[in-house]
Amino acid sequence: MEVYTEIEPPMRSLPEEAERKLLSAGIQATPQRIAICRYVLEEADHPTAEEIKSWVDRNFPGISLATVYNTLKMLVRCGLLRELKLAECGKVIYDANVTPHPHFFDEVACLLFDLPPDAVGVRLGLEPDLEVTGVEVIVRGRRRRAGPPAGPA
Repeated sequence: MEVYTEIEPPMRSLPEEAERKLLSAGIQATPQRIAICRYVLEEADHPTAEEIKSWVDRNFPGISLATVYNTLKMLVRCGLLRELKLAECGKVIYDANVTPHPHFFDEVACLLFDLPPDAVGVRLGLEPDLEVTGVEVIVRGRRRRAGPPAGPA
């Protein structure tokens, strides 16, 4: 099974693109939010709030952890970001790929990788009175070799 980190290549864009995304979601585009948005939506791969704060501290000192968390909550609420809780390692990670896709969770490294949308099939046999509003698939295991995941074939 091939594992890769991105469904589509991230957009390495200007602050104007981050501002456009915020405004289109109805979020006021403050400089702090633009900085956080640029990183989490366009550069990072499944970051935690702490990893985002570390990046912010290196690139835009003075942004508080509360601002990071509040911005992440806004991005999740407006659908620009998904929040995934990994209870096994006590992490909450954020995924900028909000389209339906499965993940592979490396139990040893406590890392999450995107899988191709067609890598895992799900067949539901539910009672007729149950309405499905979403399906999240996380395949758990461990990598057989060290290093970054293999790219798409």
